[in-house]
Amino acid sequence: MDLSVTSREQGGRTVVEVGGEIDVYTAPVLRERLNDLVGEGRHHLVVDMEKVDFLDSTGLGVLVGGLKRVRSHDGSLHLVCTQEKILKVFRITGLTKVFPIHSSVDDAVAASSGDAAS
Repeated sequence: MDLSVTSREQGGRTVVEVGGEIDVYTAPVLRERLNDLVGEGRHHLVVDMEKVDFLDSTGLGVLVGGLKRVRSHDGSLHLVCTQEKILKVFRITGLTKVFPIHSSVDDAVAASSGDAAS
């Protein structure tokens, strides 16, 4: 399964839409995109995972790495996810305490607007 990663601006935030499987084979694609965005000065990210079919520990590692990277620039990384099978991965690993997880992109953008100014 391939991974699609696109990004757009919405409400002063960069929304990264991810689709497919985030696993040991595809995670480097997402890592590179997040690194590129931070390198371009985009430090407030919303990762839309509504089209993600599968997420493994490598994918979680990429998201945690992205979070650390944006936080080093006083940024934020919010997730959009309503799929129970993906949310379960975050709950089991305790990462629901680390990532703000929202039910829609609009909610995530509104919530992240309360973060430090970009």
